[in-house]
Amino acid sequence: MDILRFITAGSVDDGKSTLIGRLLYDSKNILVDQLEALEKQSKNKNENGIDLAILTDGLRAEREQGITIDVAYRYFSTPKRKFIIADAPGHIQYTRNMITGASNSQLIVILIDARQGVIEQTKRHSIIASLLKIKNVAVAINKMDLVDYSQRVFNDIKNQYEEVAAKLGLENVSYFPISAFYGDNIVTQSENMSWYDGSSLLEFLETVQVHNSDEFESPRFQVQYVIRPQTDALHDYRGYAGEIISGVYKKGDEVTVLPQNIKSKISAIETGGKPVDAVFAGQPAVIHIEDDIDISRGDFLVKPDSLPKTENEIEAVVCWLDKKELTEGSKYFIQHKSKLLKTLVKEIEYKIDVNTLEKIPVTENIRLNEVVKVRLKTASPLVFDSFEESQNTGNAILIDETSNSTVGAVMIL
Repeated sequence: MDILRFITAGSVDDGKSTLIGRLLYDSKNILVDQLEALEKQSKNKNENGIDLAILTDGLRAEREQGITIDVAYRYFSTPKRKFIIADAPGHIQYTRNMITGASNSQLIVILIDARQGVIEQTKRHSIIASLLKIKNVAVAINKMDLVDYSQRVFNDIKNQYEEVAAKLGLENVSYFPISAFYGDNIVTQSENMSWYDGSSLLEFLETVQVHNSDEFESPRFQVQYVIRPQTDALHDYRGYAGEIISGVYKKGDEVTVLPQNIKSKISAIETGGKPVDAVFAGQPAVIHIEDDIDISRGDFLVKPDSLPKTENEIEAVVCWLDKKELTEGSKYFIQHKSKLLKTLVKEIEYKIDVNTLEKIPVTENIRLNEVVKVRLKTASPLVFDSFEESQNTGNAILIDETSNSTVGAVMIL
């Protein structure tokens, strides 16, 4: 059974947390003790029955203010698919939280209040989805019960969003008229909107075909650990352990070791402690090669006919995550999967307005939640693909050298 990772996005009070609570509640994914606690907390808060938003608004401040602050992950499953939901905050103050939640998502559910239509927040979330190359968009037009389940209202909002999607190049967009509060078109089709002949939101999530990272065909394997026991029984054993990021590796394949750019052949492959002839994307493996080469943690074994880029200077889009400002000339560590390198922010080319995608000249230091285009110079060559080609090998993080905290989310261009 495969897993769909998706994120919900919307303005404050659009009903994101209620929608997720409804998905969990109506698909019978809430345990009895959770349900009892939910009913008790709902009675303390209001007299309108169960408040499903409480399921995801875990922080006390979130419940008191009725807003989502941090990214909350929820897990549920149906007989057809497993799901990981990221409930992300919608306010511009928490842009970094949304980008963090969206970075691993294959699909975004954008909620729109049927009374408000497409607003600035909607456009900003759509822009972030386009920046992060999220391939599938589900537009859930919520609170249809407050506009008398009007088909005209739904069509007007759909037309508004189609203009936004066209400008941003969002292609796989689906539209759903819903009421998260009453459960219309969430798990089953609603009798209140007989004019709508599409599927429910859950039916769509169960069946949508998503672009998975392992569909990137160029074989990529990064060494996480060099196994060299040097015992009497395993005197000559030298294996390179890691996860197959993409593609297929077979015994006898020619490989190029990067960044050294040295060619060799795979002499043996192990997975689960047993020898195998081939390994595929997503599998952990130990790969042996014919030649004794200086290979370290973070190096890549790739096929000679589909080489990634190997460069000291990279262009990237960075979302700044730290309260301490980013300045040109600053030094950080860049963590690219297993590889950790020193890097210099050589140039900050421009800021990206997350409300319009406009390029803004840089006149001051970069602050928390701002998104910028930069040029980075690394201490030694970095092996990568562009973020658009492969999110797995096209993303990285910047780490502060002194505090060791993550300060930037990097999308390599």
